[in-house]
Amino acid sequence: MAGRSGTDTVPAGAKPLDEIERDIAANTRAYVIGPYQQRRGGKAAADANQRSFAARLDEAVGLAAAIDLTVVEAISALLTALRPATYLGKGKVEEIAERIRIEEIGLVVMDCALSPVQQRNLEKAWGCKVIDRTGLILEIFGRRARTKEGALQVELAHLNYQKSRLVRSWTHLERQRGGFGFLGGPGETQIEADRRVIQERMTKIERDLDTVKRTRSLHRASRKRVPYPVVALVGYTNAGKSTLFNRLTSAEVLAQDMLFATLDPTARAIKLPHGARIMLSDTVGFISDLPTQLVAAFRATLEDAIEADVLLHVRDVAHDDTQAQAADVQAILRDLGIDPDDGQRVVEVWNKADLLHGDERERQFGLAALKPEASRPILVSALTGEGIGRLTDAIEARIALSRPVYRLVLEPGDGKSLAWLHANGEILERSDAEDGALTLTVRLPPEREGAFGARFPQAERQV
Repeated sequence: MAGRSGTDTVPAGAKPLDEIERDIAANTRAYVIGPYQQRRGGKAAADANQRSFAARLDEAVGLAAAIDLTVVEAISALLTALRPATYLGKGKVEEIAERIRIEEIGLVVMDCALSPVQQRNLEKAWGCKVIDRTGLILEIFGRRARTKEGALQVELAHLNYQKSRLVRSWTHLERQRGGFGFLGGPGETQIEADRRVIQERMTKIERDLDTVKRTRSLHRASRKRVPYPVVALVGYTNAGKSTLFNRLTSAEVLAQDMLFATLDPTARAIKLPHGARIMLSDTVGFISDLPTQLVAAFRATLEDAIEADVLLHVRDVAHDDTQAQAADVQAILRDLGIDPDDGQRVVEVWNKADLLHGDERERQFGLAALKPEASRPILVSALTGEGIGRLTDAIEARIALSRPVYRLVLEPGDGKSLAWLHANGEILERSDAEDGALTLTVRLPPEREGAFGARFPQAERQV
């Protein structure tokens, strides 16, 4: 779990993260409620999330399952208007309260963003713990983060979220602490003291994060001195990025059919079939309606993606909402300053082909074929290995666009130089003269250009 700071940094009115974990672990019987707003007539309200209500509720259930909750029932509550006090209407709150009592539910997950007052009122009405989408995702991130940076980022996001929850839900928050001296004022209330303690901890974490980020920048600088091209995997959570990473690198990164199975960025150097060496990076999965606290806190984990030479946008084409998921990822890439339509840099990888059968498989191949060749998606199965050869070819083709090309002539019988060129570059063209001389067109990785220039000063660079 994210780094703890001891009881001295936990406000009196707010629970520490480990206590919240124990609460959730002890109350595994849960309801997941999707309170989705609709227009009069049953149409979905216009908002940024274009998914169907059923798909959004299924995703919320998946998030709950990611922290081992036993979801007793998923309830869709369609709203025509939001209530300031409880988000849901009074009748719906009472109906759910009765069901919670009968089913002995200990936790309710609301698939929306609740205000502190709404969360408090629902907990009073239902007599159980209530968490919203933001709290649920924070809990998942807290359990999955393993690196120091990830743990610090989670704690910072959680404290920022917790700070806004310090409403006067408890009477002790209204008590005042004495001022200094006989003529001193009444002092600060407990809620003010709690906010101050949280702010002090957040300031310390931000300093620690600056140190960690400087270390990461040094690591990136050291990688640039051995300039392997960086290829980053991006995509919606549970699209199969870690499985594809394992397939390409023979690594053993955690890969499960679970939302946010892995959070911390992982990088491996690998050699592609035609000899090119790359640095492959796996990044955190994206999700719709990501809490604003985490958008800022986890931007650093996407730095490898921002600086990558090639991005593999991994999509789960077997998912009913694959188009909406792709739109979410593309929107985040644009926010990061990356053009998702740049076919020379971004490769769409349509994963989970093994789950497609018959006509649907043919339809996906047909859709891919309709795209321009420069930006054509590649249908693969990270699980079975189908299409991996086409994917590595596409990676090498895009890397080659930025590699220098030289033309040179080798003397007859210079097998040693020819062997060096085969080992360190890619021979694009070869022409054999009658006297045995060879005219070659060679493409080189950047890290070999210096050695090549020293060995073959007569070579001419091609434009």
